[in-house]
Amino acid sequence: MKLTCTLLLALFSYSVFAQSGTIKGRITTESGAPAELMHVILKGTGKGTTTSATGEFALPGLSAGNYLLIATGIGYKTIEQKVALSADETATLSLVAQENAQELQTVEITGRRETTYTNDVSFIGSKTATVLREVPQAVSYVTKEVLRDQGAFTMGDAVKNMSGVNQFTFYDDLTIRGFRMNGGSTTQLFNGLRTFSGFWKQPPVNYLERVEVIKGAASALYGNTSPGGTINRVTKKPLTTPQKSLLFTTGSFNTMRVLADFTGPMNESKTLLYRLNLGYVNAQSFRNLQFDKNIIVAPSVSFLPTSKTRINFDLVYNNSNSRLDRGQSVKGNDLYSSSTATSLNAVNDYLKEETYLITTSLNHQFTQNTSFNLAYLRTGYTEDLLEHRSSNTNAVDSLGKAIDNLVARQVFIRKTKSFMDNVSLFLNNNFRTGRAEHKLVVGYDYIQSTTPKGSGQQTANGYLLKTGGVTTSYNAKRPDLYQFYAYTENGITRNIPRPNVPSYDLTRQNNQLEDPSKYVYNVTTNASTTPIFYSLHGIYAQEQIKLDRLQILLALRYDTYIDKKGYTTATESNVTQHALLPRIGAVYSLTKNVNLYGTYTKGYNPQDATVQSDPTSGGPFDPIKSSLTEFGLKTEWLNGRLTANASVYDITQSNTLYSANAPDQPNLMMQIGQERAKGVEFDVTGNILPHWNMIVTYSYNDAKITDAGSRAADQVLVNMQKPNAPKHQGSLWTKYTFVTQALNGLGLGFGTNFVTERNLSLNNVQTIPAYALLNAALYYKIDKFQFQVNLNNLANKTYWVGGYDYLRLFPGPPRNFMATVSYTF
Repeated sequence: MKLTCTLLLALFSYSVFAQSGTIKGRITTESGAPAELMHVILKGTGKGTTTSATGEFALPGLSAGNYLLIATGIGYKTIEQKVALSADETATLSLVAQENAQELQTVEITGRRETTYTNDVSFIGSKTATVLREVPQAVSYVTKEVLRDQGAFTMGDAVKNMSGVNQFTFYDDLTIRGFRMNGGSTTQLFNGLRTFSGFWKQPPVNYLERVEVIKGAASALYGNTSPGGTINRVTKKPLTTPQKSLLFTTGSFNTMRVLADFTGPMNESKTLLYRLNLGYVNAQSFRNLQFDKNIIVAPSVSFLPTSKTRINFDLVYNNSNSRLDRGQSVKGNDLYSSSTATSLNAVNDYLKEETYLITTSLNHQFTQNTSFNLAYLRTGYTEDLLEHRSSNTNAVDSLGKAIDNLVARQVFIRKTKSFMDNVSLFLNNNFRTGRAEHKLVVGYDYIQSTTPKGSGQQTANGYLLKTGGVTTSYNAKRPDLYQFYAYTENGITRNIPRPNVPSYDLTRQNNQLEDPSKYVYNVTTNASTTPIFYSLHGIYAQEQIKLDRLQILLALRYDTYIDKKGYTTATESNVTQHALLPRIGAVYSLTKNVNLYGTYTKGYNPQDATVQSDPTSGGPFDPIKSSLTEFGLKTEWLNGRLTANASVYDITQSNTLYSANAPDQPNLMMQIGQERAKGVEFDVTGNILPHWNMIVTYSYNDAKITDAGSRAADQVLVNMQKPNAPKHQGSLWTKYTFVTQALNGLGLGFGTNFVTERNLSLNNVQTIPAYALLNAALYYKIDKFQFQVNLNNLANKTYWVGGYDYLRLFPGPPRNFMATVSYTF
């Protein structure tokens, strides 16, 4: 009996000591945050656990041997780690979980965990979560980390990091590959849905996860879009881990910004997540009388009731109070004859805008390979405006001769409201046929844009008649009809016709308090106040086929466009147009790191409904048609930390509208026969080292008028470079963070961007010069605080980002700085 007990005790002791080994460790994300609630198992043993709130796990009581540890979690790539365990050993692992947006969602509902300059996956290029190097079209992007490091706050700050994207003015107004797109049109995307903005102000970016541009027409996915490219603003979505940050910025031009970003779970099960971005901005400008006050509220809530169903709600509300800045005017053809601070406003001018964007989306996975997506976006915009601005011409003397010192002015008083609805639903299905993998997308879009009755504008301009009336222009052959006053310039006095609105004297800089009640007004029909109703119905199908190294993308969309001519009037009628839009693309993996791609797409754009409805525009006009052919390389290096892409493209577009530049008919347009843009683009983005970030871009763009239509007078336009389309532009931005003990927490940033000479208007062509800017930044991080100083335009370069003509130039700011303190907790 004693012997039996001894043997049992020995066997028990052997069993205990033989299984006393432990595998433990910690899993973090690529940004260093703990990866919570990941499932950790030892394959084939039945043993498993879940990571804690700190990302830690432990698997005790293991016998000696070789194990395969597998860690999985929603939104992360599967981790596999071999572990050899000796008797009585504790093996400690440190693992990094990489984000996998393809497994996370087929639409973006929960937030991006990456905190780098690179973004691996996008939904804009294919309406599926596709690795960017597998999208057969150029896609540029800027992440929130770039925007933070550069101290960026508006879209204009963001797009300078993208090849082929250039400002047309300093409104929400850009050219992409030489083709203009602006916030007043309905061809922007917001979380992948169609929207517009108020045009006059660039949207803030503090609530955005990233800004991305799909180059070339995206018509086969989104309907009528610009042939140069389409901008998509992606909002920050909720995260499963709590994060909070506060940011305070002050600096040049009496700038003050207070921003906040809070996110995390709202319940223990983490099925209800939230994110809240807040912003208050109060800033003056280097431009006379200009200011901008913004209140931004952007909440987001994600509900994940099951592993297969995800619901998201986003709201962005922006209340803006500012003045509308129509740009700088100069004397004659001398760009340097007036200060870049020169604006033509009166002290009592104002622009009050209110914008909201409400997005609701649902994603349900029926099976692992089949999902349904439904999204709705409502956009609302109101505008209340009083402005003194240029009449796009100089004042004249009694002989009708222009006076360089005097810019004729006009006054607008305007109230408008505009709304847009976009419903998008599509079905994703992944399947295999033999060796081929398929991704099928079938969908339907409905878009509706309205400017309801009730908007209106009053305009005061022209010259005063002796009878007390007003005429829009001066007739030098009948001076007896006009009132006159004496104007003295350089000691010489002469009589000039008295304007309805006082002219702006560039010599005297007469910005003052004006009395708008003294002017004679006309109630005018304006494109932005004419009631409009525009709608689009679109059905589409897209197939992505992958066979070994080759991937083929085939897409076809059928759109029906409906404009209500004479909307809200007794003669209201429907104008219906149809378009069939194909897209063909291919990607071939030359090596593990290099993909070759090609694409061909066609685009179709009915002319803007506001222009078509405006009886003073000279319309109706034929629709815009376009085509894109593009080839390129997409490469990935340094274990995915660095991407380098190149593209060659050829775009043609017919029936584009341009301003006729008729002083007496400011809304008159002319239609050009054909334009063509050919070019090359390069983009390098990522980390050379984990603590060394870099963005390098370059583009060559030959964007010309190739057919000026049938009018003989317009033939001089052939081979003319398109307005605000530079032939060369590029940028560099790099940030280096020291990791040595002596300099730990210190970082330096440096950047430059250049743009070559550009044409302005097509008629009476004027140009603005090339420029190159130098920028720098200094960072110091200690614990949860970061101190940051951004120095912009170090050389104090005088330059212009764009313009219409020499009476409407848009200068860039002189040397300036912004100092930021941020606290993350």
